[in-house]
Amino acid sequence: MISLIAQVIDKVITILIFAILIRAFLSFLPQIKSNKLILLLYDVTDPLLKPFRRFQIGRAMLIDFSPIIAIIVLSLIQIWIVRPFF
Repeated sequence: MISLIAQVIDKVITILIFAILIRAFLSFLPQIKSNKLILLLYDVTDPLLKPFRRFQIGRAMLIDFSPIIAIIVLSLIQIWIVRPFF
């Protein structure tokens, strides 16, 4: 039972990582933001990225490192907490 829950959590984390990657790539295409599917993607990933936006290196920098930090944190959770239950 715990193995099944761990597998589901593992898959959800993997989907979230891919969603963050897709959002990062789509940030280079600002005109596409009006699509309903893209808006759904932003609604799903915004709560994950907001906590990491506080850790901006410099306010004047144009690069948002929050997707990278979020992916690292999700990957560490996946490796250290979820995968041992398989």
